[in-house]
Amino acid sequence: MKSGIIFFFLFLSIINTYSQERNAVNAQAVPSNKVSLRQSKIIHEKVKVFSDNTQLSIALIRNGKPVFYGVRIQNDSLQSIDNHLNIFEIGSITKVFTATLLAQLVAENKVKLDDPINGYLDMLLKDNIQITFGQLATHTSGLPRLPQNMIITDPLNPYKEYNEANLRQYLSDKMKLLSNPGEKYEYSNLGAGLLGYLAEKIEKTSYEKLLQEKILKKYGMSSTTTNRQLVADRLVKGRDMKGAETPNWDFSVLKGCGSILSCTGDLSRFALAQLDESNKELAITRTKTFDINKSMDMALGWHIIKADTGAEWMFHNGGTGGYTSSMVIDMKKKTGAIILSNVSAFHKNMGNIDALCFELMKQLNP
Repeated sequence: MKSGIIFFFLFLSIINTYSQERNAVNAQAVPSNKVSLRQSKIIHEKVKVFSDNTQLSIALIRNGKPVFYGVRIQNDSLQSIDNHLNIFEIGSITKVFTATLLAQLVAENKVKLDDPINGYLDMLLKDNIQITFGQLATHTSGLPRLPQNMIITDPLNPYKEYNEANLRQYLSDKMKLLSNPGEKYEYSNLGAGLLGYLAEKIEKTSYEKLLQEKILKKYGMSSTTTNRQLVADRLVKGRDMKGAETPNWDFSVLKGCGSILSCTGDLSRFALAQLDESNKELAITRTKTFDINKSMDMALGWHIIKADTGAEWMFHNGGTGGYTSSMVIDMKKKTGAIILSNVSAFHKNMGNIDALCFELMKQLNP
């Protein structure tokens, strides 16, 4: 399962080296005044390997303004389209929003990052294990990627059947950590899902309502939701590894790790809010909290990429059965790149989405 996987072992090669793929698309995208010829060629190079009905929605931010550019493959040709309001699953970029909910709770003095979650659950954790809110948001809780009691009955919708009862059973009876809390970075969909669950319990409302009330309405993100029915008329169909239509994913109790649907129009608003350094709540999420390695640090939800140019980029990507996404922000240069696609996280060339995002960032930051 690749939902929410951050391919750290690919980062250095993605940033500095790009593989040569066979040309599967006959023509470059129609020239546009929205992107340079160089940018258009980069997009073509990374997209040409995908099949018909592939679609990418791209937002590039410079000087406080977003520029939108979309492409789709039809009849083996790459066409320019306006799709900045089209809806995609954003996968694990959801985790940034879940961490933002935590930052809101911190700003409202409802929790502290170093508070153990134990006191906010009406149950005992197995062996009285002590995990903090901050550790959940930084993947340092020691929790595995997925709970050991998660039985996947439908590979095309793997999270759907994992409910609250399963999660509570796991926490009270089945929990087994991979490392001591706070000791090591271990990417965990479970940890982010648990953080979203805790936010629901603390605020006594649903994850969707928390998103709407605390984040989405504030930043004018009217097309972003976890409720697929609300955006069904603009939803781009997800594609599997062979390019055929594939079902959307339902995240049930772990919705905090990957359930959000959005568009580049909305995500560009979120990115611009990040670039407003007077926003103290969002600043909490970008504060370095854990050293991963010489190329990467961890903030709350965000990963901090140390690019070969010396820049530091706030980064997250996402992947589900039918979609791959990537988002990068440079706080110093006030630039950003966002890509949403219906390329499956299981596609052999899905790494091209991150590669394209990083290369476009380089073009924005010469």
